[in-house]
Amino acid sequence: MKLASIQSRRNSIAKALSYIRQKNLDLLAEVNQSSFFKQAHPEFSPIGWHFGHIAFTEAYWVLNHLADLPLGSPEYSRLFAADGLPKQERENLPNVETIKEYLHSIRTKTLSYLANAPIEKQERLWRWLIQHESQHGETISLILQLHQQRNSIDSLIAVSQAQSRSSFKDQANTLKAQYSEMVKIPAGEFLLGSNVVEAQDNERSAYKIHLDTYWIDRYPVTCGQYYQFMAAGGYQKCQYWSKEGWQWLQQNPVSQPLYWSNSLDWIEHPVCGVSYYEAEAYANFAHKRLPTEAEWEKAAIGASPNCNHGRLIGHTSPVTAYPEPSKYGCQDMLGNVWEWTASWFDAYPGFSSYPYPGYSEVYFDRQHRVLRGGSWATSKATLRTSFRNWYQPNVRQIFAGFRCAKE
Repeated sequence: MKLASIQSRRNSIAKALSYIRQKNLDLLAEVNQSSFFKQAHPEFSPIGWHFGHIAFTEAYWVLNHLADLPLGSPEYSRLFAADGLPKQERENLPNVETIKEYLHSIRTKTLSYLANAPIEKQERLWRWLIQHESQHGETISLILQLHQQRNSIDSLIAVSQAQSRSSFKDQANTLKAQYSEMVKIPAGEFLLGSNVVEAQDNERSAYKIHLDTYWIDRYPVTCGQYYQFMAAGGYQKCQYWSKEGWQWLQQNPVSQPLYWSNSLDWIEHPVCGVSYYEAEAYANFAHKRLPTEAEWEKAAIGASPNCNHGRLIGHTSPVTAYPEPSKYGCQDMLGNVWEWTASWFDAYPGFSSYPYPGYSEVYFDRQHRVLRGGSWATSKATLRTSFRNWYQPNVRQIFAGFRCAKE
């Protein structure tokens, strides 16, 4: 590798590290004291823990693993390691200024090492680290959303509920045909996954797969479309739900998505804050199904990264707001909302764990469904059609929606 190329890659890494750090520090400025220390949900650590974990992970993989320097602050090893304290015991944190100083101190040493690092041997790990901080930045965004949810939802529903529901139903019926269009994806082979240096272990190794002809929604399912499922008694009728989904619903009696408003301002936005079970139930209601992740990725070939991502506007946008389509004519494939697929999270042929088995391999347990595409809070570092997210099917706190498919 030529010297100029090596330096160029160092500069690229430094720029990406700086970019995502500034985005996360901007996010931290929005966090109040209570939200910094307190859990918003049992499944998610406090916001402050995520910032400490970002710094600890950088210290572990760069300063200790690559530079062979001591970790320092031994008490942080238990507090901020992913396999340290249980999530419910992570609220006893250093104050905001201490954690900000921890982030700054580690980053200063990281950049000092990067200036002369043998990047031709290490680039994959550096790219992984950038994405690690990016992913935690998105998690921080959703935790902040959970903290703010009650006030924000209340403020959105400022009109009479009866009047709002009537108007929403009328508008939803008007827009039904516009957003119900499907596109035909022809049979044939395509390359699933990615071997680029940024690709995570679960995206590798890319391999050819044949798919028969299928149809897929041009757009993610909108709030207007989803309202029709709600209005038809979708949450009360077991025929739309799988056995597991209906059992989940009885144990968690919800009647609308987590991030829902009856305001007409949101009717053309993708539905957001649904579990896999809710997405599956809607697909049954619509006489369709959820796409497999392979079907989703093929339909997304050529999708533009010019989309609603990186907290550019701080919430979802109408599904037609970024009109550049994929090769096959699908829109809004990247950003806006993650999209549930019918696939279980599992290894591709040739899989090898990196940088440690706990990143992906432990989740190949037939308990996690794959989501694709990214959300309005996803960083550009992870915004690619091959990127795989995964969650248990009962989770609805993430910024997730879906689109449907059929034979």
